[in-house]
Amino acid sequence: MKLINGKKQTFPWFGMDIGGTLVKLVYFEPKDITAEEEQEEVENLKSIRKYLTSNTAYGKTGIRDVHLELKNLTMCGRKGNLHFIRFPSCAMHRFIQMGSEKNFSSLHTTLCATGGGAFKFEEDFRMIADLQLHKLDELDCLIQGLLYVDSVGFNGKPECYYFENPTNPELCQKKPYCLDNPYPMLLVNMGSGVSILAVYSKDNYKRVTGTSFGNMMSKEKRDSISKEDLARATLVTITNNIGSIARMCALNENIDRVVFVGNFLRINMVSMKLLAYAMDFWSKGQLKALFLEHEGYFGAVGALLELFKMTDDK
Repeated sequence: MKLINGKKQTFPWFGMDIGGTLVKLVYFEPKDITAEEEQEEVENLKSIRKYLTSNTAYGKTGIRDVHLELKNLTMCGRKGNLHFIRFPSCAMHRFIQMGSEKNFSSLHTTLCATGGGAFKFEEDFRMIADLQLHKLDELDCLIQGLLYVDSVGFNGKPECYYFENPTNPELCQKKPYCLDNPYPMLLVNMGSGVSILAVYSKDNYKRVTGTSFGNMMSKEKRDSISKEDLARATLVTITNNIGSIARMCALNENIDRVVFVGNFLRINMVSMKLLAYAMDFWSKGQLKALFLEHEGYFGAVGALLELFKMTDDK
């Protein structure tokens, strides 16, 4: 990689997690760019950085979660900010087309990606945008990304939290939790599907089980109630199912710390409080449900960390 004054050149650094429902993208924006670097920087790199960092929405469906931005990080020897972007998986072709139009391949020929979509869209990236996907193990990326974000914290605040007094609605409140010594933990990743992992160290884990979403079978019952009631009932059913399975796995693995992550929990206080209640109630206070602020982005962060490893190796 080209060095300027001993610094690694600031080409776009991305990590992607291409899920069944959402694509999660993390972008590292260097903030320590020198005048010399800026002068040598090519126009389409400036264009990409400006486009990503000056917008909070991209088209009709892309969102930059500004409130999740991690500031003043040092990554791969550079200081900067980490941005978190998401869009529906069905919009992936528009993203690939944008990469082609902005001539992304002239700057960057390999993208690190994880998730099932890394295989599904691999050929499209190559044919349309002339980009190679470096496909990574989904669970490895999840764990490494989670441990990294928890280690740097959330701009001076803890990444991890729990709900105190979850069985008392009037007293239930969000509290920070220190995850400095996380092992062993049961990690429940709730996305389009659910994977439950027993994690004993950063390199020692196993997938215990998994599950997926139920279907409402009775059309008559569906038609007789409001969509809001139906959505809430389905949400509660799914959450109870996941909570029950997580509790049984925790007992089987003799683990008392259960961490819930994934985009299913995004803006979903109903499910988070229900999981906290279920863990506390059914375990008689022995199991604690933990949550993380960047719930659905850890796979993408893990992919970015792998890109940095490849960069350092070169």
